[in-house]
Amino acid sequence: MKRLLRPDLLCLAALGLAAGVLLPAGADERRDHDRARAAMKAGEALPLQDVLAKVQRNYPGEVLEVELERQDGRWVYELKLLQPGGRLLKLDVDARTAVVLRTRPRPALPASAPPAERRP
Repeated sequence: MKRLLRPDLLCLAALGLAAGVLLPAGADERRDHDRARAAMKAGEALPLQDVLAKVQRNYPGEVLEVELERQDGRWVYELKLLQPGGRLLKLDVDARTAVVLRTRPRPALPASAPPAERRP
């Protein structure tokens, strides 16, 4: 799926935020949902809406995709943002502190590039 979160799906995302999680693609949804909820109750993860509010202060852009994964003993939100000017930015964010752990910028694509030449 090219765009997990679009403005017209914001209400749907809000429902996911109320539960406190968005699930990784291809995972056992029920089990992952339960683990993510338990991580929030244990203080190991912040709600996604809180993380996004903090991240967007320094990294503005449209959220295209979100995954919550366990990495090196901690929960990490993996975010994909489309920034002004068409630049794609991938961020790994500590789910407990909302600290950006890693950024992976991708160059902006020319608007005139044919779809086959565009990279995800």
